[in-house]
Amino acid sequence: MTRLYLISPPRIEHPPIFAAELRAALDGGDVAAFQLRLKDVPDEAIAQAADTLRPICQQRGVAFILNDRPDLAVKLDCDGVHVGQDDMPYAEARRIVGPDRQIGVTCKASRHFAMEAAEAGADYVAFGAFFSSTTKPVTTPADVEIVEWWSGLMEVPCVAIGGITVENCRPLIEAGADFLAVAGGVWDYREGPEAAVRAFNELFAAHGSADGQP
Repeated sequence: MTRLYLISPPRIEHPPIFAAELRAALDGGDVAAFQLRLKDVPDEAIAQAADTLRPICQQRGVAFILNDRPDLAVKLDCDGVHVGQDDMPYAEARRIVGPDRQIGVTCKASRHFAMEAAEAGADYVAFGAFFSSTTKPVTTPADVEIVEWWSGLMEVPCVAIGGITVENCRPLIEAGADFLAVAGGVWDYREGPEAAVRAFNELFAAHGSADGQP
């Protein structure tokens, strides 16, 4: 059954204030992972945010993933790291983080990138963007068909990312996405983050029941 993979807002000015939003989101239901994705900020700001938010996630069994920086993922005791095609090769990231932390790899809309990452040992591959995003410009639009292809072929989990909301996510669930990575679709949800997570989980459960899954 599909699960939710939360991504942080692009800016977290006051981590203690955002911590309340994160707690509310996690109160809404099952969340598999939370990725701290802060671009163009000092390492100190990433560390401050991680030290504030990581315990909230880990105490609830939610994997805490850092974007881009394997070195900081180790230093800040994160559960894993997510690397893009332009960040660092998987093998180098694995050398830095060791055997026990998760590594996810952005594969955009490329079957070739995804196969390479899976064969190298990535814990998951991420496809997208599927929709226009409020947090990142869409440079490589992806089609739902790539999720259908992957889920029917490979055991390595796939994450769908890019502008996903409660309103538009059904085709990705039906295509077999293991995780939906969501940022604005939760933090900007009209009824608040907790309601958004609850709504996503209701959709996941409904689809699982329709497929005869527990």
